[in-house]
Amino acid sequence: MLNPGAASPFLLVGDHAGREVPRALGDLGIAAAEMDRHIAWDIGVAGLGRRLAARLDAAFVRQRYSRLVIDCNRDPRRPDAICEASDGTVIPANRGLSPQARAARVDEVFRPYHGAIADQLDARAGRPGVLVALHSFTPEMAGARRPWRFGVLHLEDSPLSAAMLRRLRADLPAAEVGDNQPYRMDGTDFTVPCHAHGRGMDYVELEVRQDLIAQEAGQAAVAELLARLLPLALRDVLSPRR
Repeated sequence: MLNPGAASPFLLVGDHAGREVPRALGDLGIAAAEMDRHIAWDIGVAGLGRRLAARLDAAFVRQRYSRLVIDCNRDPRRPDAICEASDGTVIPANRGLSPQARAARVDEVFRPYHGAIADQLDARAGRPGVLVALHSFTPEMAGARRPWRFGVLHLEDSPLSAAMLRRLRADLPAAEVGDNQPYRMDGTDFTVPCHAHGRGMDYVELEVRQDLIAQEAGQAAVAELLARLLPLALRDVLSPRR
């Protein structure tokens, strides 16, 4: 975690920011090169979140373990929270897991991460805040190109998401900013419904195309953009124009 207890109204979270594997699980039965791919983590989010946290003086709670161990944006009771295959790659260590083996991953990886998010929100002690979930997406999936640079994911219930979508589309070519693209927020998502909806908080879930933030220069540029637009979007919500 970075900047715990920071004064910013923004709490940044990165469900898939890391690609570590607990020692007991070895290499999950896959080649080392697979851990460099998007199947293992959200490429660039750790660096983006670190830079954005510094610019906003915000806390950043990041998961350091790979989503191939357990996906922290899924209810752990869902079968796909621990995937047996991802984008054509079979994960041998995830096949045929016993209930006890699944529970061990929940206890070691899932619960501490979401506990850290809850702790940061509890510590606000009535101060207003919003949740910013950071993700990245691969430029191509299943042979289809994804032309968006950014995506804003939401459940039609978030004024901040709508404001951020408008701000991004005013700053960039509108076609490069997806509204619930390349993914929709739906019943598979866990983090925003659990922490934001559960507390009546507003939120925004941002997807950034991975080639834009794979390197440090791109992370810095995107962090600068988001650090400028997020406060403006929040101001739009808190002080709407008449």
